[in-house]
Formats: sequence, C-alpha cells, structure tokens
Amino acid sequence: MTAPKSAGLEISELVHRFGDRTAVDGLSADVRRGEVVGLVGRNGAEKTTTMRAVMGILQPTGGAVRWAGHNVSHVDRMVFGYMPEERGLYPQMRVLDQVAYFARLHGLDAAGARRAAQEWLERLDLRGREQDRVVALSHGNQQRVQLAVALVHAPDLLVLDEPFSGLDPTAVDVLSGTLRAEATRGAAVLFSSHQLELVEQLCDRVVILEEGRMLASGTLTELRARLPQQLWVKVDGDTGWAESLAGVSVIRVDEEGVRLQLEPGVDPQLVLRAAITAGPVEHFGVEAGSLADVYRELMAP
Repeated sequence: MTAPKSAGLEISELVHRFGDRTAVDGLSADVRRGEVVGLVGRNGAEKTTTMRAVMGILQPTGGAVRWAGHNVSHVDRMVFGYMPEERGLYPQMRVLDQVAYFARLHGLDAAGARRAAQEWLERLDLRGREQDRVVALSHGNQQRVQLAVALVHAPDLLVLDEPFSGLDPTAVDVLSGTLRAEATRGAAVLFSSHQLELVEQLCDRVVILEEGRMLASGTLTELRARLPQQLWVKVDGDTGWAESLAGVSVIRVDEEGVRLQLEPGVDPQLVLRAAITAGPVEHFGVEAGSLADVYRELMAP
C-alpha cells in the first residue's frame, strides 16, 4: 500500500555564508513524505551545503529547516538517514558490525540492530560479505554498505549526496529500486545527482540550483512547460514544406522527418494544416523535452 504524500521536510529562505561569500541564497524547497525529490545543479551550485544544513552538520546563517511543521531538532535528526558525498565508513570494521553499530547510534537495541543490519545487507545484495572488512570491498559494494547505514533504522527522511556516483548499472538499479521502495513506505527522499536521465526516471519532483539559488522546481511536466514547444512531423516526399512558416524554426531534417521549434503563441494546428497541404502526413507529434533539455535551457547565458 502506497503511503499518502504529506508534510515532511521544508527548507525556508535558507541562507549560508562562508565568510564574505554567500553560498546558499534564500533557498526554499520541500520534500513531502512518500516522494522522491532530486536536487541538481553544476559543481558549485551548493547542493552539498544545502544537505549539510538539513542534517545539522553546519548551522545556516539564516532561514529555517523544518520537519513536520516544526524546526528540526536533534531528536528529529535521529530518524533521518544520511549518505554523505565523502563516505563515512570505518574501513577496517567488518561490514555487519559497522551497519549494526550505526543502528545502535540511532536507538536500536543490540539484537534489533544486528537483525536490521542483516536484513539490509541481504536486501542490498551483500549476503556473504558480512564478515569482510569494508576496505576489502569494491567501490560499488562500499556504496551499498553506506546506503545500508543510512537505511538501517527505517528513517523518516533520507538525504543522499551523489549516491549513484561511480556505480555500475546493476548497482544503480538496486539503489533506484530501494529509493522508490522507501518512498512507498512513507519516507521523504532527497538526493543529489549529476545523472539527469536517472533523476528524470526516478524523481517525483526536481529542484534545480545555481550558485545556491533555486532556478526552477516542479514535476518534469511542469519543468517542460518552460521549454519552447517542439514538433516532429513527417510528410511523404517533402522536407522543405515548413521552412517558410512564420514563427517556426527548423531544428533538424532527416529521414524521420523534420523537428520544428515553435515560438510562443504559434498554434500547432496551423503547422498541421500546412503539413497536410504539403502532402500525406505520416507522423505528427509533440516532442517532449528531457530534463537535460530543461537544464540546458535554464543554464543558457
């Protein structure tokens, strides 16, 4: 049963300065229970600084971080799960002992911690590696152990900084499925990534940052609405029919037809009528932009 999306994390007018430099500048965003939100932006967009402020690793200069309608406290953070970009594992500690240790730090008793640690290692395909030292594991398996540490206490909020970095496709699939399952359980999930295609597939909403400010936020459909409308049209035997249409630019012509970009206010039906006049129309459709297209549009000078 899917949990309803309800009040979770709220970041309100967050400001953080390092000396004279303003790193995060009035950022507001939210992550509701039961959804996955992606935080994207180029290097230096201050994604990590934002996540550290959420987790209390640094004290923001201004603004507020709230959970379930109140300012986040130490007690709240005990039910948060965090996966930092700089991994925080003890390299010489054995895998099962390590995950159980972090479960104890979050309040589980000894037996419950060991049981939960074993369950998560099995769920993350680490059965048989329980007694290995972390340093002996591959990069991908170390990532899985770090994720188990973040998840072992069934967190209400999961904050993951670049969790997919360096993972092979199998590990990406395991992690993606885990994050969706956690959202279905009712957790609020916030993660950052440079892999825009993955963010597009996995997230309910996306927040795009630049220099600590929010450039855009919303579902992929809402973000696509910021792009100029594009059409893909194929007319049998004619490739030049659209070149003289007012307010229409030809982006590409190939054996699949023409890709067109419409200026605001141009009615696609006018383009369709022009295509019908030119010959039999074999294809006419709207080209849905990707998250990468939205990102490039927003970042364009």
